[in-house]
Amino acid sequence: MTKKIVVLPGDGIGPEIVAEAVKVLAAFQQQGLEIELEYGLIGGAAYDETGTPFPDDTRVMSASADAILLGAVGGYKWESLDISVRPEKGLLAIRSALNLFANLRPAILYPQLAEASTLKPEVVAGLDLMIVRELTGGIYFGQPRGVRTLDNGEKEGFNTLVYRESEINRIGKVAFDIAQKRQGRLCSVDKANVLESTELWRDTMTALSADYADIELSHMYVDNAAMQLVRAPKQFDVMVTTNMFGDILSDCASMLTGSIGMLPSASLDENGKGMYEPIHGSAPDIAGQNSANPLATILSVAMMLRYSLDESAMADRIEQAVSKVLDQKLRTADIYSDGMTRVSTSEMGDAVVAAL
Repeated sequence: MTKKIVVLPGDGIGPEIVAEAVKVLAAFQQQGLEIELEYGLIGGAAYDETGTPFPDDTRVMSASADAILLGAVGGYKWESLDISVRPEKGLLAIRSALNLFANLRPAILYPQLAEASTLKPEVVAGLDLMIVRELTGGIYFGQPRGVRTLDNGEKEGFNTLVYRESEINRIGKVAFDIAQKRQGRLCSVDKANVLESTELWRDTMTALSADYADIELSHMYVDNAAMQLVRAPKQFDVMVTTNMFGDILSDCASMLTGSIGMLPSASLDENGKGMYEPIHGSAPDIAGQNSANPLATILSVAMMLRYSLDESAMADRIEQAVSKVLDQKLRTADIYSDGMTRVSTSEMGDAVVAAL
């Protein structure tokens, strides 16, 4: 049965890196993978054409897709827009519309890139961490929110951090299930000492652990977790945390691997349907220069094959191909060092396809 993949290139470097990921999908199509691609608009590109960052056409086609491949959204061009129509609102809207509540962000250090990390090789060598981020709740979605003017004329910005027990249980089960397939250790990150919403988070995770006697559950405050990621990252196996904390910690973890350009992600609903994207942004400063690293997007395709299309063998082949390309000392600008061969975005994509 042919699976439909909706492709949303987005803004900035999004179209460039997505084009290389599509090359990989095309290679598998030639080998019998039954997929069809449908392209849509999101983010700033969508706003420019339709006046909204998440058009109805994109909503409809994404709802009927088996998986979505997304590049990146946002950029300097749209920063002056009202917040309600900024490109990032399109990203939040598609996550909410498709109920993509579980964001999986692996941080794996390829041994070839140990020297590219800003940390000492002995600190990061062998790193294999999974961050599970709750994606459709928390302070990014909580109401009320806005900017208001007080009686004295001063402006005040406000946001609401809200989590329901059911939301915490749902993401917790995903994290515990993943820990069962890995080393059996789960660290839940919160700020329970000062935030009542994450005090509930901690209590709910603790109660849920009774159903997972084989998993070692620990708790850590987010400030300490950020420090520990830099001090001794290999102490972690799986981390689970709130929307905002996960956003921040996963970007911190990305630099342990040598570059944010190496980290893929999957955002899943309760049935395994997902949206796949690199964790980095649209990098408007290098857009159009054919210099961005496409490997995170290509590795996101591997996650798509594994989690949504039930093609784990193909996913393994992509990951092996990326490793082979790194063995060949091919590097985009973000991971380049002396003695390596510097390549462009398109050359890196071609190299991965050749390695397949």
